[in-house]
Amino acid sequence: MATIRKATAEGQPTFVAAAAVVGLVTGLVAGSFGLLLDAAGRGRVDLVRWAHGWQVPGFLLVVAICASATGAAAWLVHRVEPHAEGSGIPRVEAVVEGRAEPGRFRILPVKYVGGLLSIGSGLALGREGPSVQMGGNIAVIVATVLRRSRSDLRVLVAAGAAAGLATAFNAPIAGGVFVLEELVKRFDPRTTLATLVASAAGFAGAHLVLHATTTTDFRVPALGDPTLAQAPSVVTLGVVAGLLGVAYNGAVMAALRIADRSRVPVVVRALAVGAAVGAIGWWATPLVGGGDNLTQRALLGHGAVLAVLGLIAVRFVLGVVSYAAATPGGLFAPMLVLGSQLGLLVGLLGHAVAPHATLAPAGLALIGMAAFFTSTVRAPVTGIVLATEMTGSTSQLAPMLGACAIAMLVAMALRCAPIYDQLTRRSASAARENAAEAASGSHGRPASIAG
Repeated sequence: MATIRKATAEGQPTFVAAAAVVGLVTGLVAGSFGLLLDAAGRGRVDLVRWAHGWQVPGFLLVVAICASATGAAAWLVHRVEPHAEGSGIPRVEAVVEGRAEPGRFRILPVKYVGGLLSIGSGLALGREGPSVQMGGNIAVIVATVLRRSRSDLRVLVAAGAAAGLATAFNAPIAGGVFVLEELVKRFDPRTTLATLVASAAGFAGAHLVLHATTTTDFRVPALGDPTLAQAPSVVTLGVVAGLLGVAYNGAVMAALRIADRSRVPVVVRALAVGAAVGAIGWWATPLVGGGDNLTQRALLGHGAVLAVLGLIAVRFVLGVVSYAAATPGGLFAPMLVLGSQLGLLVGLLGHAVAPHATLAPAGLALIGMAAFFTSTVRAPVTGIVLATEMTGSTSQLAPMLGACAIAMLVAMALRCAPIYDQLTRRSASAARENAAEAASGSHGRPASIAG
């Protein structure tokens, strides 16, 4: 035992250095990914604005471009690397838990290019999933080159995932906390050290690319201190966020099951989804894409009841359909949109009915981000830290904690498994089926996807 401890201690500096390399490279890659996605989003908006001058031909052009980009992303996944589909977080979780093989190096370029095509075309997907999986794949490459053990590889994959999330959301603490709370589900010293080092290195690497300051991703107005008299609005938001989170998880998994059973080719389905998104983007450009603009409006308290209700309905369906399109893209950003809009809706209704018992709509939008995330992912600490880091606001921590607890209780009472647990089981099952097909020499379509 003493010999094992000594060997571990002697290998610690090189292991930490490997984690730092993983984090730095992940930050550079994910930072450039975010930079190009922002450029693609601006380009899509400019294209729609220009195309409106051409009426019907312009409409058809926008639809064709969005459909083609989405179809190309699906083709890349389907033909080149099936494990690059979807968020990527479930795949990383399966690797960290030892339930799936690390995967091939080509996951990285396919995820990068496919993510640019799918998210850039306007699908309601987030950049965090691809960033997390790219960080995990970078860790696989680094661990392989440095000849680290299989156990070290799994820890480094978790560290790379932390760096990816930290970069995607400009939230280094949330990146580390999410991996420890959700992916590895433990806080042992070795894993914690690697995760935090990689997260910090990734944050630094991204800033080298983005030349960014330490400002937060979202702005919130000055929010007053909450009072006990306003507790009913917090309780209401917690219950509603719990219910909507359960419904969202169910809808995502149902859509994936339908897609798995469908005989329509994957690329054809993706073309149809891209065309629909292009059409929506033509008529209502702000509604498509990752949705950071919608989250920002909610955090400023801007909106009317009917408009917010309609927006929640559209984004709910759009998020589910986009995720089932078999292209790279994450769930975090769409969740933040729904959570913030839900909080805004509760705030607007509350101020119309009982203003003295309701927090400011902007404050409830902030709380809704964390509560809805907690309901779907079942990671309350990450939800609270993420919402706080992304906004820089700490005044709503107490009601946020209460709303997250209630949302989590509702999800547990309804026996809804966390979304990433469900997707990880699906990913591990797909990996086993793909391995079985490969062993038997089958050359058909891979059994499924990464989730």
